[in-house]
Amino acid sequence: MDLKQFEADNSGSCRLASGIPDVCRTEDCCLGVDEAGRGPVLGPMVYGICFCPVSKKEELKDLKVADSKTLSEAERENLFQKLDEANGHVGWALQILSPNMISTSMLQRTKYNLNALSHDTAIGLIQYALDSGVQLKEVYVDTVGPAEKYEAKLSQRFPGIEVTVRPKADSLFPVVSAASICAKVARDRVVKGWNFAEDLGEIETDYGSGYPNDPKTKEWLLKYLDPVFGYPQFVRFSWSTAQTLMDSKAVTVHWDDDEEDGEKAAQRQNNRSMLSYFNASAEGDRTQQTHRFFSERRLKSLKSL
Repeated sequence: MDLKQFEADNSGSCRLASGIPDVCRTEDCCLGVDEAGRGPVLGPMVYGICFCPVSKKEELKDLKVADSKTLSEAERENLFQKLDEANGHVGWALQILSPNMISTSMLQRTKYNLNALSHDTAIGLIQYALDSGVQLKEVYVDTVGPAEKYEAKLSQRFPGIEVTVRPKADSLFPVVSAASICAKVARDRVVKGWNFAEDLGEIETDYGSGYPNDPKTKEWLLKYLDPVFGYPQFVRFSWSTAQTLMDSKAVTVHWDDDEEDGEKAAQRQNNRSMLSYFNASAEGDRTQQTHRFFSERRLKSLKSL
């Protein structure tokens, strides 16, 4: 699993994939879909698929694949290596969704919630397998939202494929367990080797589990909250845990918008509006020292256009 592509730019989305076994292009195949890292406030969410010929399903059972959450990190790594070595009949693909991409999607003007993002990512990976020539006949998915609705959505999107969506599918179907292991191994590796784009000096990497209720995670969030710029891109700033800490610990900023007069709103809270920094001083001809960059170039501020 080569993570260099994601590590080069960990602010967006990245797809990784194994080779496609020749047998998967000629025989009917089954495919499992699962994710890792849906709930944590730290790090990416990773969606994974794993596929193999229907005739080889029992061989996945022989590998003793299981829900990745019930396995230790060493056990997951060992099972992923076995899956990767079975490349004559097993293939996998991953979509890594960065914390920055998740948060900006959820907070954009047209809301794009986590369920919709999850559904679209799963659909994209299934379509990738089909486009790669995999002869899909069965798809098994760990549900996001109501299982019946999700199953109907996928069945309509992929006619001719038998789709099964179940809660806890990673503990029911070995091919979903295999997808779960691939996704979890990728997330663990990304989190462990996270490249911080921000200059934070010697950063503490004991994040805890990354889940909002973990005391170590909360401690880390408090330590690395910048009062002006907020959090590094490792943090999902759309999560309520992060937003609550920013609201209580960071500097308050009021933005002028169409819904409320920002100047008046700022004054009510004894603060300054962002636009006030671009306006002429209301206190008359108060002089301010001009930086030499401007004076050397004979540049002056405009008070009107």
